[in-house]
Amino acid sequence: MSDAPADGRLVAELSDLVFQAAGRLRTGFNAIATELGLTPAQALALVNLRGPAPMRDLADVLGCDASNVTGIVDGLERRGLVTRRPGPSDRRVKHLVLTEEGTRRRDQLTAEADARAAGLFGVLGADQAHLRDLLAAIIGPARP
Repeated sequence: MSDAPADGRLVAELSDLVFQAAGRLRTGFNAIATELGLTPAQALALVNLRGPAPMRDLADVLGCDASNVTGIVDGLERRGLVTRRPGPSDRRVKHLVLTEEGTRRRDQLTAEADARAAGLFGVLGADQAHLRDLLAAIIGPARP
C-alpha cells in the first residue's frame, strides 16, 4: 500500500522540477529569439510553421486567440519571414507560408535552441533516452 502523503510530496516535487526545467528551456529560447530580433511569440510562431497553414491553426498551436496571431504575423511579415496567401479551398482564409529567409531563421532558431537544450540535458549522459521515454509516456500518443 502506498503512503499517500509521501506520494503527494513526490508528485509536487516532480511537478516543480518539470516546471523548472521547462522554465530554463523557455528562458534560453527567449534569449535566442531576442538575439535574432524576434519576440518570443514570433519565435514560437516561426518554429511551429512547417508548411502552409491557416492562421487559425497557428493560434491553436500558440494557445491564443486568432486576433492575437494577426499582430504576431504582421511582425514576421514586416521582417520578410512569412507571407500570407489565400487558402486553396477558401480564398478568405489566409495561409501562412515561410519565406526562404523565414525558413533559414527558423532553422537557426531551432539549432541554437537544441544546442542550449543539449547543455541542460547533458548532465544526464546516457539517461537522456530514458528521460525522453518517460516524458513521452506522460504526454502520450497525442503529442505534436
